[in-house]
Amino acid sequence: MADVFEVINNRRSIREYKNEQIHDVEIERIINAGIMAPTARGEAPWHFTVVQNTDFLKDINNTVHNVLKDSGDEFLEAIAYSDKNVFHNAPTVVIVSVRSDATNMQADAAAAIENMLLAAEGLDIGACWLGLIAAYFEDAQNLKHLHIPEGYTPLYGVSLGYKAGEAPEAPQRSKDVVTWIR
Repeated sequence: MADVFEVINNRRSIREYKNEQIHDVEIERIINAGIMAPTARGEAPWHFTVVQNTDFLKDINNTVHNVLKDSGDEFLEAIAYSDKNVFHNAPTVVIVSVRSDATNMQADAAAAIENMLLAAEGLDIGACWLGLIAAYFEDAQNLKHLHIPEGYTPLYGVSLGYKAGEAPEAPQRSKDVVTWIR
């Protein structure tokens, strides 16, 4: 098993995947890591939707592009017109939803996702936190296709797949970000 500090230091957003589906047992381990995340008031308000249907993923990608094209945001419109796949052609996408009445939806989702990203790295599986998928969630009709339980709000996605290439280099991080009060 990989050392937790090594996993943290090696984790990168992977945006290139092999055209091979990851095993269910690996997905289950990754999702379990999300379930084990810390949560406000112990609410554990999350729900995970695993999407592996390639036609459905293409449909979601196309819908996201159409929404982004009319966003009025130059950066997002450039992504839409680039025709880049918002899932980076990953064979699996996990959508993270949180109970709509949760005390701290964003933090709970973020903790679950970070646990999932670290678990994926520990299994040598590529992963990337997906924010652009939120454009798909804007239309209530789309949520029906995802079978999101009533009372839950989808927030983000996580792409998962076997890494097709080398992970990118670690970005420079400032070490001058700590104040000690003793």
